[in-house]
Parts: sequence; C-alpha cells; structure tokens
Amino acid sequence: MGERFTGERFEKSVRVVLNSVLFRASGQDLTVWGTYTEMVSRLAEPVLLGLAALAVRGRVKRGS
Repeated sequence: MGERFTGERFEKSVRVVLNSVLFRASGQDLTVWGTYTEMVSRLAEPVLLGLAALAVRGRVKRGS
C-alpha cells in the first residue's frame, strides 16, 4: 500500500486535475517546469490584462 502513494504519483495527479479543471492542455510534451510555467502564465494573463484595462481607465478618467 505504501507504493501506491508516492510523491511522483501525487505530482502527476495534481497536474492532471489542474489541467482538466482549470487549464486547457496544450498538447505538447513539456517538462514539469514547463507545465507549471504554462499554468502560471495562463492564470496571470487575464489578471495582467485586467490591470492594464484599469490603468488605461484611470488615465482616461484623470485626463478628462
């Protein structure tokens, strides 16, 4: 039973769950770090886009 619960299997299960629930899989064979980098970038992109929109909105409102 101890062989069933390893760090490698846990890490793989976390990646599978995150890819199926939160992220679209790119279909590329990536390293572990590449996979996590892709996940972080997909999470950060909408956040950065929203911050940019708020910054532009603030500049437009202040200029008027």
